[in-house]
Amino acid sequence: MAERDPQEAGPAGQTGQPPPEGKRYYRIGEVSRITGVKPYVLRYWESEFRWMAPAKSRSKQRLYRQRDIEVIQLIKTLLYEKRFTIAGARKRLRELGVERALENPQLDLALEVDPRNQLSKIREELRAIRSLL
Repeated sequence: MAERDPQEAGPAGQTGQPPPEGKRYYRIGEVSRITGVKPYVLRYWESEFRWMAPAKSRSKQRLYRQRDIEVIQLIKTLLYEKRFTIAGARKRLRELGVERALENPQLDLALEVDPRNQLSKIREELRAIRSLL
């Protein structure tokens, strides 16, 4: 039985090793080690998130770029940390736009579940502003 590489990713929330510098394309096994997402999950995500379609070599191997890895990390955050369903993550990324979400990592990816809570927060903020005037 093969011994587990300590550089490999642990549970779903943990990332693997950092990507090598100066590399242009990564194969699915490398992306799996970098992101901590199993190859079969990456292939499934490709079918669910149409914009996550890596280039393929002549031998039909998937070739991921750095941007693809960043999108995978974003999807992983939505699914595993923010606890979105795949449909919910797809909807949220469509609303925000993948580019915008990648450019601003501090962007709150979570959805406000109850609109009444959101409205009450807005009212409180408006009252605070009114009291300052």
